[in-house]
Amino acid sequence: MAIWIDKNSKVVVQGLTGKEGSFHAGKCREYGTQIVAGVTPGKGGTSQDEVPVFNTVKEAVKEKNANCSMILVPPPFAADAIMEAVEAGVPLVVCITEGIPVFDMVRVTEFMKGTESRLIGPNCPGIISPGKSKIGIMPGSIHKEGRVGCISRSGTLTYEAVGQLSSKDIGQSTCIGIGGDPIVGTGFIDALEAFNEDPETDAVVMIGEIGGSAEEEAAEYVKAHFNKPVVGFVAGQTAPPGRRMGHAGAIISQGQGTASEKMKKMTECGIQVVESPAEIGSGMEKMLQSGT
Repeated sequence: MAIWIDKNSKVVVQGLTGKEGSFHAGKCREYGTQIVAGVTPGKGGTSQDEVPVFNTVKEAVKEKNANCSMILVPPPFAADAIMEAVEAGVPLVVCITEGIPVFDMVRVTEFMKGTESRLIGPNCPGIISPGKSKIGIMPGSIHKEGRVGCISRSGTLTYEAVGQLSSKDIGQSTCIGIGGDPIVGTGFIDALEAFNEDPETDAVVMIGEIGGSAEEEAAEYVKAHFNKPVVGFVAGQTAPPGRRMGHAGAIISQGQGTASEKMKKMTECGIQVVESPAEIGSGMEKMLQSGT
């Protein structure tokens, strides 16, 4: 079983006619994802690789019953693209775009309050339910259908973890890159809640980074509510305080948000923490074999 996307997901790509949009939409189609429409203002009535293009998301939803959006538009326009999809009633909005100003995401967060839409991202690789659908830029070939969920702030570490799992014949139910920006739509706890309710997810890999308190809050949730085993890793163990490492949200401020603090909290809350990304696959393998 998958969370949030499956074979019935119908995707509209905002920015389909751009270089990145057309390339990644094509890869999603090759994987089997239903790409039913594209949106580029001013290009309505045309098509891109046989996919019809509309001027607005509202038109795409009405004509093609799109229930997911993948956003690949330049940063200055990405916040408006997110809000347009939400206003059109799209249940799942996946924003791949990086470099969106924080203030723009503050506006998006306020706009989404009271709506039924879920945002994944921005600045993320997207979401994939192996063998069913992928909405994002991750390489589909490394994934394998199975029963382990994956949640990560880091795109490349998601690929590393998935590659290790698949090489050990450990398939994945759904893999979610939540993004590394200071403000994102979906957090660790949102995904953990969904995996906790999924009868076909047996365990979860959770990959965090320095900065913020999301990992500590997720650890508390795991301790209090999560009834499945979790393998965790925190990137940035050698990062100096005050220096941004990779993502905009990956920064240690005033001595808080360090990898050691996060790893300690996660361990205290029952998460099996590994110290190296090279141990993620073997850590999950041992956990599944032990049945804990």
